[in-house]
Amino acid sequence: MFEKILGRSQLYLAFFGPREPEPGTIFLRQNRVYILPTRPGLAFGLALVVMLIGSINYNLSLGYILTFLLASMGMVAILHTFRNLVHLHITPGRVLPVFAGEVAWFELFVENRARYDRCSVALWHQGKATRCDVASARGTTVSVPVASARRGWLAPGRITMDTRFPIGLLRAWSYIQPDMRGLVYPRPDDGLLPLPEPSGGSGEKRVASSGSDDFAGLRAYQASDSPRHIHWKAAARGQGLQTKVFSGRAAAELWLDWNELPANLDLESRLSRLTRWVLSADHDGLRYGLRLPGLELAPDAGEPHRLACLRELALYGL
Repeated sequence: MFEKILGRSQLYLAFFGPREPEPGTIFLRQNRVYILPTRPGLAFGLALVVMLIGSINYNLSLGYILTFLLASMGMVAILHTFRNLVHLHITPGRVLPVFAGEVAWFELFVENRARYDRCSVALWHQGKATRCDVASARGTTVSVPVASARRGWLAPGRITMDTRFPIGLLRAWSYIQPDMRGLVYPRPDDGLLPLPEPSGGSGEKRVASSGSDDFAGLRAYQASDSPRHIHWKAAARGQGLQTKVFSGRAAAELWLDWNELPANLDLESRLSRLTRWVLSADHDGLRYGLRLPGLELAPDAGEPHRLACLRELALYGL
């Protein structure tokens, strides 16, 4: 009895248990595509049995013709349903970062290298379906939504691809688990506390690249910089693109410090507070730095610096 239960559990894990992600392009071979009748398909088969029994009982020639005609149509539907899914190629795409609690969109490129169209293909994940049609010798990009619950790396897990084309009597499906992941930032808290005071003599926050009072120097060009602040003379001399940095009245530096947070906050609350500070400082165009236990990012501004800070907050302690 114990051996039977153990055998059944191993069989269950073999089909439904967790599997390793599949790297690269996933190819749906024939041996990984399954097909079974749907509820309408079972009703259709039962109706054929009843029609056949009635034709035999009453010796109805037209009944035989109709029964076998419908049965042949069902057999052809099996072929079309199966080949609508088999031999597809699925390639992982990009995943944009999101904040905890938001929906991450995993892009998959579904490619059809056959000479016939693939219609009504659905990708199921977390009970939601994303449907697509793929023309012959073409491909299409499908975005699969995945809910994020906590910060860190998010993997989509197992995705079910299925189709009921052409008449819905049968369902063909296959399981895929692409090797891809997206980054989930900590969710910013909704507190109304202001940013911490900057360090410096005057106690005023320093604005980078937006003020025009004093010329502060040059730094490497970033994609978010305004063309008005590019040092074109240096570019003409072959020194590469550099951006002029202007500072306001003060030269204070804003530090977002882990140690300045209230002592009663737990780990996730601290990361949420720092995330909100990073977003607020970036929105105001401030130069800011980030201090975490064992990590320090020097003060800077712009989108690359914001993304670097959010990445460190998302992966801290993981």
